[in-house]
Formats: sequence, C-alpha cells, structure tokens
Amino acid sequence: MIQTEFRESSYIYVTSSHSLQREELSSRMNSPDQQPNVPSDHAEDQIDVPPNVTRKSIESTGSERRSIRETWTRAVDFLVACIGFSVGLGNVWRFPYLCYKNGGGAFLIPYIFSVLFGGIPLFYLEVAVGQYMSKGGLQAWNLVPLFQGIGLASAIIVFYLDCYYNVILTWIFYYFFASFTSELPWQNCNNEWNTKNCSVNFTHSLRYNRTEKRHLLDPVTEYWENKVLGLSSGLHEMGKLKWDLALCLAFVWLLVFLCICKGIKSSGKVMYVTATSPYVLLFALLIKNTTLDGAKEGIAYYVTPNFTLIRNTQVWVDAGTQIFFSSSIALGTLTALGSYNKFNHNSYRDSLIFTCVNSGTSILSGFIVFSILGFVAKQQGKDIKEVAESGPGLAFIAYPNAVVQLPYAPFWSACFFLTLILLGLDSQFVGVEGVITTFVDQYPNLVRKGHRKVIFIAASCVTMYLIGLSMVFEGGMYVFQLFDYYSGSRTIVLVGLLELVAISYVYGIRRFYENVMMMVGHSWLRYTLPYMLICWSVISPIFCLVLFILSTREYTDLTYERSNKRIYVYPQWGVMIGWTMAVSTVIWIPIVGIFKFVKNGATWEVFKLLLVPYHLHPHQMRPEDASELNLKKLEEVRKGKFKSLAAAMLHESTKKDESPAPDVWRTSAWTIGYTVNSKREVETALE
Repeated sequence: MIQTEFRESSYIYVTSSHSLQREELSSRMNSPDQQPNVPSDHAEDQIDVPPNVTRKSIESTGSERRSIRETWTRAVDFLVACIGFSVGLGNVWRFPYLCYKNGGGAFLIPYIFSVLFGGIPLFYLEVAVGQYMSKGGLQAWNLVPLFQGIGLASAIIVFYLDCYYNVILTWIFYYFFASFTSELPWQNCNNEWNTKNCSVNFTHSLRYNRTEKRHLLDPVTEYWENKVLGLSSGLHEMGKLKWDLALCLAFVWLLVFLCICKGIKSSGKVMYVTATSPYVLLFALLIKNTTLDGAKEGIAYYVTPNFTLIRNTQVWVDAGTQIFFSSSIALGTLTALGSYNKFNHNSYRDSLIFTCVNSGTSILSGFIVFSILGFVAKQQGKDIKEVAESGPGLAFIAYPNAVVQLPYAPFWSACFFLTLILLGLDSQFVGVEGVITTFVDQYPNLVRKGHRKVIFIAASCVTMYLIGLSMVFEGGMYVFQLFDYYSGSRTIVLVGLLELVAISYVYGIRRFYENVMMMVGHSWLRYTLPYMLICWSVISPIFCLVLFILSTREYTDLTYERSNKRIYVYPQWGVMIGWTMAVSTVIWIPIVGIFKFVKNGATWEVFKLLLVPYHLHPHQMRPEDASELNLKKLEEVRKGKFKSLAAAMLHESTKKDESPAPDVWRTSAWTIGYTVNSKREVETALE
C-alpha cells in the first residue's frame, strides 16, 4: 500500500516491503558490477529506483525532472478559476434566450437532465484526469497513450476559441469606453455614421406607413453596424482594417498577457476579482431591472412553461450543447486546471459546487435579461418575441437600446459592459493558460527554463492577436461567425464522447474509479461516486453519442442576419473554410494514435502497450497493477523501441533466479516509457 504525504506541493512517498534497504541501494549505486542492464540509450545517466526509496516526485521524466510543478496557493483557488473560466458571456446572453425559445420553465427539464448525466460527469472526469496525472494537454493523456490526440484536439479548439473570444471583449471594451459621456453615442441620429433611414422611436411614429418602417433603422443598430463594425456586404469584401478596434484588441491581449505571464499564482489572484465582482454587478442590475415598467411581463415570458415544446428534439440538443459551452467541457482547460491541484485535493466536491454556481448564474441572468427586454417591448409597443435576441444581438443592440431609455443612461451602460468585461476576462485568462500548459508540459526543457516561458506566452498572445486582426476588418464579423460556428459546437461533443470511450472502455472504468477513490480519500462524497461510475460507463457515452447525432442531423449552412432581417448566405468556399477549421481539430486524434503506433514498431505488442498508461509515479499505482504485464511482455518491451527501465528492473530481479518482488513487478509493469531519475537525483533524495 502506498502512503502519500504532501510537503511544499511535492509528493513524498514511501512504498511498503519486498524491496531493498537504503544502505543496500547506496552500495549498489556505487558498485559498477551491480548496475542493472540498462538499454544503451539510457545507460549513462539512469538507474532503477526500488519502490522503497523516499524521494520527491518531480515533474517530468529523465532530464526533464528538474522543476517541481506549480500548484494552487490555496485549495479554493481551483474552484475560483473554474468558475471564472466557465461562467462567462454564454451564461448571460445564450442561456436566457434558449430558455425562452424552448418552452420557458419547461426547458429546465432537459437542462437539468443534461447537467446530471452530461455536465457533472464530464466536468469531473476531465478535472480528475488532470489531477491524477499532474499534467495538462497531451501529457495528461499518457493515461491512455493511443488517445493522446484528444489533448491536442482540445488544445486546438481552445486556441480557436481564444482567437475570437478576445474579439468579443474588444467590442465590449469599445462600448464601455463609449459610455463615459454625458449622452450615449447611440442615443440619436445626429452622427456621421447615421444614414437617412435612421429614426428614433419610429415604431410609435405616424409619419411612416408599414412599408416605410421596414426600411428604417434605430440609432442603436446603426451604431453597431456602421460605427463599430463598419460592416461590409460579405465575406468576399473584407474592406479596411478598423484601427480603433485593432488598438482595442491589442489592449485586451496586453491585459491577458500581464495577468498570466507569472503563472497560476498571479492569475489566480486576479481571478478573485474578476470571478466574484460580476455577481455584485449582476445583483445590482437585477434590482434595477425588476423595478422597470414591463419587467413583470418579460419575466413571465421567461419562466412560463410550455411543456409541448420539450417533445422537440432540438430542445434537447440546445440543452446539451449549452452544458458543453457553459461548463467548458472538452476544451482541455479543465484538465490543465486540475493538474495544478495537489494529489488528494477533493475536486469532486468542487465539481458539485461549480455546477450549482454555473446553473444558478445562468438562471439569474435570465431574470436580468428578460426584465429589461420586457421594458423595451413595452416602450416600443412590440411583442417580446420581436426584441428577444441571443449572442451579440443581445449585448450590442437589445441592451443598449434599453439603456438609452433609463435615467443616468451612461452609468447603467458602463455597469452592464463592465459586468461583461469581468465575466469575459477571467474566461480568457484561463483559456489561454490552458493552451500554454499544453505546450509547456509537452516541451518542458524548451519552454520552462529561465524566461523562456514568458517569451513563449508573449509569442502565443501575439500570434492569436494577429489571427484576431482578421475579425476587425470591415468584413471581420463574417470571419468571426465562421470561427464561432465551426471551431466548436459539434466537435467538442465528439471530443467529449471520445474522452469517455478512452477512460471507460480502454483504460478501464473500474481502474479509473479506484484512482478517483485514492484522491478523494475518506470524504463522505466517496459514497456518491457510484453515480459517477454509472454515468461514465453507460449514461454519459449514450448522452454524448445521441447529442452528436442529433446536432449533426440538425446542421444547416451558416448565414448571418443583418439589420432589417436581411440574410447573408455564406458562399461555398466560406463554408469549406469553416469545415476545414472543424476537421482540423478532431483529425489529430487518429493521426497521433497512428503515429505513435507506427513509430514504435507497429506490432500487436506495441498496440497493447499504447492502451496502458506510462509516465506514472509510484503514488499513482495500485497494488493489484502488479499482474498487468507478464515476463514475456516486459522482455519484448526491452527489445523494442519503448526504451525504459522496466526491462532493466526486471533483469535486476531475475538474474539471481528470483521471482520479481511484487513492488518491483508493479513498478516495472507500470513504468513503460517512464524514464527513471538520474543517479545524482536519487542520491539527493536519499539525503
């Protein structure tokens, strides 16, 4: 049995009997004729480490094991980071509209179902994998090497997300800065960007007939399309670069860089502000909005159940995809966040708390949004169906339209956009950190030493900024829609499904369940883990498979609705760009698996070895893992391209015609590809 003690975020472990004494190990290390028969490419600097050796578990294998992995300063930092990343703009501008569109209060039935059997299990699975492996991105999937491409696919998805998410923040900052004035610039039609079709409150005017009203625009819409976006006629006409937006985008990326360049300890402190402050502003907006004339009617539209709609499969698709988006599942970032936890941190408890906060924020946002929409509808004499919008339309048209009708309009406008800024910034901090963690863990010697990590972060931010510039041209909105529509959506559902397959049916759900029990310890929550076992093995895979099939069946080509209900249909070459973007994420899952298989010999034994974990530490192993591999398999590993000390340890145990001691057997069997520390590092650990 393995006992684990934590000191200064490093693992100190002591393994039980069937191994050599400390003095015997020291004499063996100093005696040339007693050295194990190490494969040639490891013979100079590596020796076997019997399981009774007390040492620090340091981060990477071989020469990479020089730096101790950074961890959260406080246990609550992880929960705050998860809330900051996942609770974002989608909770404010997507969930309320979906709830209204899909039956009001009745939508909570498929939503809660999706939370229980999709959201919580997948959220905790990703966190647990990261925490168990103490790695993010590709390295976390050393748990199932054949599926290591999942880490790369997730990193590419979140890379695309980071590129266009900061463009949203750019628009929000633009409106926020524009709010510092005595009169909001979208309040009248007396500006250079307004056209002759601009009219204030034309719905109540008797000057225009019904035909003329169809061509009129309010100043809010013209400010958004003409001033902010400078919207062109289509993707084929990119137009000029909007320098004001380009500078604003650079400012946002500078903020992101400054907050993450010092690692999770500095970004964690910032997120205490960015993750908690929005709730103060949300409650202030709730109190203000519910006192407005028409707010009750708006809230009634939001919560009144229409149970007939839940028979529609699209309602269930919307509920399922909303869970993936709002919980940030299949983006790899949750795995990265979990990797900074201590091994015995109770992240299962945090997952349950997060789910409650995430869902509660979505429901709260619905009351805020529909109270203001009810006010707008009453002021303009429209039905709420005509003013209810989702996404950018809500943030940059519906809400600014409502604000201009309030007393102290600039103040309430600044409050609203500041709330969106705080909700969006921490999501971006963690999203970029997830991409950085993937490459830092994959290439620690190249990236982590000295100031290289800061330089790498800066280079990454500059790269994503340059890609984001394509979305701040006059035709940039059409590029933004391509990123938004194709880079995530169905691909993240597919990645989530493959995660479940890899853990439940390849690695082994019972084995993973026991790994989780090792981390959770004796908490009362361990008695609820059978629920997770059932979800991971049966319910959640079916949920993801059905959701992927239904969302694919409901696919329609991308369009963009401009003002006055004008629909722009994307050309076929634009759709092809979108599909290329989508395929460029998931295609790496089979490519990485095939590459690892071919590179290591393309034999049946290699294939079987790619289904068992490597780069594990003794504290991550179970006693019963001793019987996983037999002598023949280990000898074949020793002769093959999986060069490791497993074969050397086997030779050391058998050259005296002895059967391998159970602990040595276990360690050798579960260190396939695990390069043991150098002699100097072992001697240091023994001191």
